[in-house]
Amino acid sequence: MIALDRTKANPWVLKTPPGTAEYTMFVEEKDGLRVLVCTVGKTVLLYDARCISDLHAMLKAVGGWVELGGSDEQKPAKEGTVEAWGRSLNNPIGGWYGLKKSLRGRFGVYVPPLMEALGLCELEHNPKNNRMRAMEAA
Repeated sequence: MIALDRTKANPWVLKTPPGTAEYTMFVEEKDGLRVLVCTVGKTVLLYDARCISDLHAMLKAVGGWVELGGSDEQKPAKEGTVEAWGRSLNNPIGGWYGLKKSLRGRFGVYVPPLMEALGLCELEHNPKNNRMRAMEAA
């Protein structure tokens, strides 16, 4: 079982894969759903917390490196990337893991560092074009 137990009072403090921006994440319940609350500056993004176990399962099934491909909701995601999977009708929830209209994207930017902090993936930290791959659950 993946321990998603951080609260607003004790969030994860993370950095984007290139290490250029810091942000926080914690878990709370909204409308009966466990959500990841991601705060970047004054912007708050919400992701279905189920994305962590679902993305880990997808990465394990792929068995190799997957490009992150983070992009805003208004821009198309590059096929075959974590970002594209996070909005695909073919993922386990059948669409966007991002929950806040107009701020549903950037899944491939903000979720992978949390997975790395949880010991679920290996993540590259290059200036751009980063990738990730599954590790066994810690």
